Amino acid sequence: MPLFGTDGVRGLANGALTADLALSLAQATAVVLGQGRSAEARRAAGRRTSAVIARDPRISGEFLSAAVAAGLAASGVDVYDAGVIPTPALAFLIADRDADFGVMVSASHNPAADNGIKIFARGGVKLPDVVEERIERYMTRDKLLPTGGDVGRIRRFSDAEDRYVLHLLGSLPARLDGIHVVLDCAHGAASGVSPEVFKDAGARVTVIGADPDGLNINDGVGSTHIDKLAEAVLAHGADVGIAHDGDADRCLAVTADGTPIDGDQIMAILAVSMQERGLLADDTLVATVMSNLGLHVAMREHGIAVKTTSVGDRYVLEEMNAHGYSLGGEQSGHVIMSAHATTGDGVLTGLHLVSEMARQGKSLAELASIMTVYPQVLVNVRDVDKDRVSDEVVQETVRRVETELGDSGRVLLRASGTEQLVRVMVEAADAETAQRHADALAAVVEERLGQ
Repeated sequence: MPLFGTDGVRGLANGALTADLALSLAQATAVVLGQGRSAEARRAAGRRTSAVIARDPRISGEFLSAAVAAGLAASGVDVYDAGVIPTPALAFLIADRDADFGVMVSASHNPAADNGIKIFARGGVKLPDVVEERIERYMTRDKLLPTGGDVGRIRRFSDAEDRYVLHLLGSLPARLDGIHVVLDCAHGAASGVSPEVFKDAGARVTVIGADPDGLNINDGVGSTHIDKLAEAVLAHGADVGIAHDGDADRCLAVTADGTPIDGDQIMAILAVSMQERGLLADDTLVATVMSNLGLHVAMREHGIAVKTTSVGDRYVLEEMNAHGYSLGGEQSGHVIMSAHATTGDGVLTGLHLVSEMARQGKSLAELASIMTVYPQVLVNVRDVDKDRVSDEVVQETVRRVETELGDSGRVLLRASGTEQLVRVMVEAADAETAQRHADALAAVVEERLGQ
């Protein structure tokens, strides 16, 4: 089974993910990413190979990041330890510091017992599959073992957070003066930086979920528990709520009346704004196949094309990078603004969303009204042979439902990439129609593909 998943290496800390594994992975990464032509040119110019590392506040991040730092330094890489900061902050700092690569220790929205290791290449970009496969192969090969003055040094990256904050503030089209924002930081990596930068941008800030103790990350708070944010917005009479996940690469929002705003709606707001200001490259937005039909309808009404990719922010990034697009993301709240970030950045997204409220003088509910969210029903059909999802009877049923829905709905049938199940998603103009078709299609999938 491959070591790397869709977003780095992830597993139970001290279960599948041990300090030994982190050390070996760091040593292999030093070989693969620290020995290329750019690294050789830097050494020829008298500059040593360097890497930036960071982590979220979960307790296991302490020993895992120490193991990563040890593996890199033992391989001759100078390490700049940025401590607890968001994943997108690490990506920015790799480019800002002109480092050769970077390593983030985080399991994002997973429970506290889990952890993960994400590796970024030079410039703060995620690794393609082929490079991850090379790193995995080198874990069983000879390592770099320099001695004397050729071993790496480990230094504290003391101004890492300040650099990131200044970068975020410099990206804003309008200050947030007069807007009351509730921030839910998921007891995660954004707990320090997000409240700071929103206050610096002029917002009145109320904070929840910003007391990490190493064990409470994502526990009943953050973007996976947005009901807590809605309650806080209503209780404090705030104008808007912003929720992050554990490593702050996601952003979801809540209106003043407690209505959730997902990644599709956020992208719709930002896309129309960027188009009006001449900043939306080729008048195109990149989204995944899971994005709501309402997003496609809204973008069509504004003359904006939507390019769709497979599920996963890495595929959105690949499409954006290949064609120079400036905005993309996922319904889950991963939003990528390529002019300011090389990956999804929840703090950046939240700032730009609230900045748009200030720039237009409108509430979030008014901004979000440009998109009508079509009812979307998702049914997970378990214990079926997902490899036979192309079964002719199943596909004929899909085509029949699509014909009946016409332009007012959509069907998506896909095998899970991580579990033995098939996902059935149906969108329609009303919830009853969506549920009826989803249940009927799920029954066919269960009957035809059942094991």
